Amino acid sequence: MLARNPILLGLLLFIPLSVSGEFLHWSPLTIFITAGLAIVPLAAWMGTATEEIAVVVGPTLGGLLNATFGNATELIIAIIALRAGLVDVVKASLTGSIIGNLLLVLGLAMLLGGIRFKEQSFQPDAARMNASAMNLAVIAILLPTAAQYTSKGMGESAIQNLSVAVAIVLILVYALSLFFSMKTHAYLYEVGTAELEEVEEETHEKPNLWLWIGVLLAATLLVAVESELLVGSLEEATSSLGLSELFTGVILLPIIGNAAEHATAVTVAMKNKMDLSLSVAMGSSLQIALFVAPVLVITGWIIGQPMDLNFKPFDLVAVAVAVLITNSISSDGKSNWLEGTLLLAAYAILALAFYFHPV
Repeated sequence: MLARNPILLGLLLFIPLSVSGEFLHWSPLTIFITAGLAIVPLAAWMGTATEEIAVVVGPTLGGLLNATFGNATELIIAIIALRAGLVDVVKASLTGSIIGNLLLVLGLAMLLGGIRFKEQSFQPDAARMNASAMNLAVIAILLPTAAQYTSKGMGESAIQNLSVAVAIVLILVYALSLFFSMKTHAYLYEVGTAELEEVEEETHEKPNLWLWIGVLLAATLLVAVESELLVGSLEEATSSLGLSELFTGVILLPIIGNAAEHATAVTVAMKNKMDLSLSVAMGSSLQIALFVAPVLVITGWIIGQPMDLNFKPFDLVAVAVAVLITNSISSDGKSNWLEGTLLLAAYAILALAFYFHPV
């Protein structure tokens, strides 16, 4: 079980360290690093608890639970940053989560899995459906930006209202995609589901439902606490490191929030379970685009923060590039180490571009 990994258990020590650092007034950089490291094992425990609960409640409710909590850590960090008024950081983290899952995670999975097994296969129909949904997501975040750039009379309130309306459509599409994958066309995803059940059977006995509910609640609470520390120290810490908020949001925050999920995708790929790996990587990007981003738009609208889908043009280019190359590579239902290298190279190029991009 990933959450019982000795390294992750060791990282739990950073929870009291980060909290102590806040009360003892340590430097923002120290608090930022310790809080970031503390979130990694907590995210792993949240993921493990969700999987264990899913085993007890059954595949349908379990699938819904996994879909809801799949990016809970990312959502918590983003909501706290949004509440603090760091809207640009939130948008950057959404961009980074999408390109990170599509290029970094899937690239590592294909590279390491391809080195071990030469060529791996996965269900191409499911990959094409995910690709179509990602194309919709690109269109959804492109149109508000295009609307503003092509109309001088379109104010912030109009962009906000358009974004809220688009967010509602995206959440509806996300709900329908869950119904599609878990009910009407579940057979397209049966391979990945069977692999997940096999992994679960290898790693545990019958789980204790209430114990894991308690673990999920405790981990969620601690993630919220650590996210407060992370966001509170973010501006000063990144300034002392010489990093822009754009680079921090696109590269650092998504890696912190999704580290455990990233490890899962790579680990199962190295066991020749590429369907499951693809499901984790592309599914996470879809959840960010169709659920997390719309929820943040609606949350910002409710709490009075100007969160919308009007992304910077360079962010849109990065997402479009990630979706384009991932769709191209995954369309044939096969992968190898060179395709993984191409995805990683694309991620490295985008990361360098964000590093040197002026704020």
